Amino acid sequence: MKNEKILSLLGLARRAGKISLGHDAAIGAIVKNSAKLCLIASDASQRLKNEFSHACSYEGKTIDFIEIETDMLSLSKAVGSKAAVLTVDDEGFAKKIASLLKSN
Repeated sequence: MKNEKILSLLGLARRAGKISLGHDAAIGAIVKNSAKLCLIASDASQRLKNEFSHACSYEGKTIDFIEIETDMLSLSKAVGSKAAVLTVDDEGFAKKIASLLKSN
């Protein structure tokens, strides 16, 4: 239920143009400081998880990095494009999604 709400919000953020989807776009958003939240699928490779975990905290950055309990297929369906990692580039969407992920 919680995952469905998060995936729905991600789809909405995608349609609003507030998501950087995929490796290169997500890294670009992190480097430009436009990323507010970084999400990665549970079945992404460990190398990818390590890379983004490091990127989100590199040089004093404090971008929340969260591994979501959703596989790449479900994440891709929600946002309409194949990807294992994405950044949310809007403060409102990022806060709402992070609060849903952190609440149990």
